[in-house]
Amino acid sequence: MLYLVDASVYVFRAYYSIPDSMTDRDGRPVNALYGFAGFLIDLLRDARPQHMAVAFDESLTSSYRNEIYPPYKANRELPPEDLEYQFGMCRQLTRALGLVDLASELYEADDIIATLALQYRERGLNSVIVTRDKDLAQVLRCGDTFWDFAGRRRIAYEQVAEEFGVRAEQIADFLALAGDSVDNIPGVPGVGAKTATALLQRFDDLDAIYADLDRVLDVPVRGAARVRERLEAHRDDAFLARSLTRVHEEVPLDLPQTGLAVGAPDFAALEALFDTADFGTALRRRVRRLATA
Repeated sequence: MLYLVDASVYVFRAYYSIPDSMTDRDGRPVNALYGFAGFLIDLLRDARPQHMAVAFDESLTSSYRNEIYPPYKANRELPPEDLEYQFGMCRQLTRALGLVDLASELYEADDIIATLALQYRERGLNSVIVTRDKDLAQVLRCGDTFWDFAGRRRIAYEQVAEEFGVRAEQIADFLALAGDSVDNIPGVPGVGAKTATALLQRFDDLDAIYADLDRVLDVPVRGAARVRERLEAHRDDAFLARSLTRVHEEVPLDLPQTGLAVGAPDFAALEALFDTADFGTALRRRVRRLATA
């Protein structure tokens, strides 16, 4: 089994859940680093993975999606300076724990995860996607699992429709129709989540909808005729949105010779990082226990 971690979700969670009064000797906050370290240690302890990669986001304004649609994620603020500094330390921590860390200025963490899942699926290895972002459910195929580690929730590929209303393969189409306010993707005006779900329970995907728009009139939603009109008027918008919501599965990646095999922790590097962050003994003991378990 391959574990693929959506790092930014857990870095942000730590940053906003742990007070920024946790600082290093120079007064810089290290709350995100501390929380992320605890998360990774717990994950390694619970999962005991043999193969794992941790994907970070570096493309908030430089993603290829911004070239396609400049307003993409324009509603988001850049990370505060003290958090940006901690992201670098979180990547150092990841490597010191013996894990592969990956990031790209052109592609997002979702794309990196999708690419690795596809590559290793072709080698016969299923994936566990460790995230809280339901958008990544689109990566799942038979044998894969969505693991919301913090929420203690696992969703198998076969359970996606029950959890989210549409199949894993339809997540990108659902977001293209309903829009995604988090990423500033408008979707089709007037088509909300309920209507998008109803459409995709009748049609396989966006292409099938537009191949026979008249069948939309048979979908059990209020104002089906109006929905059909809106879909027809916003055809280009729908397909543009899907080019943004669909993950890219061919990210060029520079992997180490050992691939994604989990290595031994570099205790010297960890001690140096924890010294810089002015951490006490708690995390150090947890890492040592992890290595000897």
